[in-house]
Amino acid sequence: MNKLVAYFSASGSTARLAQTLASVADAALYEIRPELLYERRDLNWMDKKSRSTVEMQDPNCRPALADTAAPVAEADVIFLGFPIWWYREPSIIDSFLDVYDFSGKTVVPFFTSGGSQLGEGQDRIEKLAKGAKILSGKRFSARASETELKNWITGLPLA
Repeated sequence: MNKLVAYFSASGSTARLAQTLASVADAALYEIRPELLYERRDLNWMDKKSRSTVEMQDPNCRPALADTAAPVAEADVIFLGFPIWWYREPSIIDSFLDVYDFSGKTVVPFFTSGGSQLGEGQDRIEKLAKGAKILSGKRFSARASETELKNWITGLPLA
C-alpha cells in the first residue's frame, strides 16, 4: 500500500506534524504550496480585507497552486493535512482536491488547530475528492508524538 502525506502549512505547525506522520506511516511527503505564498498580513483573520479572510468567505475560491506534481496517482492512501481556518479546510486545499483524481483512493484528513474542529470541512472534502473513500478527520497538536500518530494509524480502516 503506497501512502502519501500531502499538507499545507502557513506557519510551520502543520509541516512539523506532517513530517512526523510521514516518518511514522512510511509515506512520501508532499507540500501543497500556493503560487503566491501567504505572508503574515495575509493571515490576519481579524482583518476583513486580509487575503485569507477574503478567500475563506468565498466557498468557490481556488487559489493557484505552485505546482501540480504531487504523486497522488501512485498513492493508495493520502493523508491530507492542513490548519483549520474558519472551521474548515483552507481554500488552497480545495484547489488541491480539484486538480487531482482521487478515484479509488482513501483520503485521511488531519489538521492542526488551537481547539477548533473540522466543522463543515469534512463534508466539503467528501464532495471535492470525488470517488475517494474519505475517513473522519482528526485534530492534532503540531507536536503530536510518534506514539500518538502510530496509535491513530493503527486504528484506521486502511486495508
